[in-house]
Amino acid sequence: MQFDSTGEFLRRAGATALARGPVAMIFAEDGVELLQTLRHHRRLGFRKILLFAPPGLPVPAAPDLVRVGWSPDPETALTDAVNAVSAAAPPGTWLYYGFNAEFLFFPFCETRSVGELLAFHAEERRDAMLSYVVDLYAGDLAAHPDAVSLRDAHLDRSGYYAQARPDAQGRPLDRQYDFYGGLRWRFEEHVPEGRRRIDRIALFRARPGLHLRTDFTFDAPEYNTYACPWHNNLTACICSFRAAKALKRNPGSRDLVDSFLWYNSAPFEWQSRQLLDLGLMEPGQWF
Repeated sequence: MQFDSTGEFLRRAGATALARGPVAMIFAEDGVELLQTLRHHRRLGFRKILLFAPPGLPVPAAPDLVRVGWSPDPETALTDAVNAVSAAAPPGTWLYYGFNAEFLFFPFCETRSVGELLAFHAEERRDAMLSYVVDLYAGDLAAHPDAVSLRDAHLDRSGYYAQARPDAQGRPLDRQYDFYGGLRWRFEEHVPEGRRRIDRIALFRARPGLHLRTDFTFDAPEYNTYACPWHNNLTACICSFRAAKALKRNPGSRDLVDSFLWYNSAPFEWQSRQLLDLGLMEPGQWF
């Protein structure tokens, strides 16, 4: 199915496409590793995949794929689309959003589906799941000048940290932190301050009146917490080439970066166990 805009999709097919979750929303800023992104999330077990993509971007048809016309400009384009879908979905429907060349990982995802993950999370009375954007980058930029390579992907083993998130009066918010690390930390002089965080509430349940903000947090405070008050909860990772790709495309940084490798780089194994061993995501009580 194909629609020219989010509004047309919701009018003509929203009720059917959003009837059962979990639903993945993939936003294509370009065609880089788009097919692999779609295949990866299909393997995770999403019931429906909504591809928001610019006109003219070639994508093969698939039974579970709905293509929706979308442009990455203006800055609110993603949040406008996510909020429109969330408002139209039945309350309680699990939704995910991410970009092309980003790959969702969660504990034991090789043997358990995203539906099983979210069913357990809901049983713990959680309506949202914190995810960390783990930057991926090609080890050999001469061979991969756009910094994207699935076979030569690397990540940072350390260099991640958190700071208490303050409210408007400067007081720490309950169970909310700002997380930093990866390329956005190592190359922060090339990254606007408002885009340096790596935390993203990428999995959430739709509910009336809920709104995603442009900093990837919600206007419902509990949605932005990393865990419930009683014990640690599940978290996930979004392994993403997006920062590396931007640093190599941006005229202000591309000629200054000849390698992303450093002494804390490691080849990415494309396995959840590596992310768990590095402490980049939390299994909580899910064994």
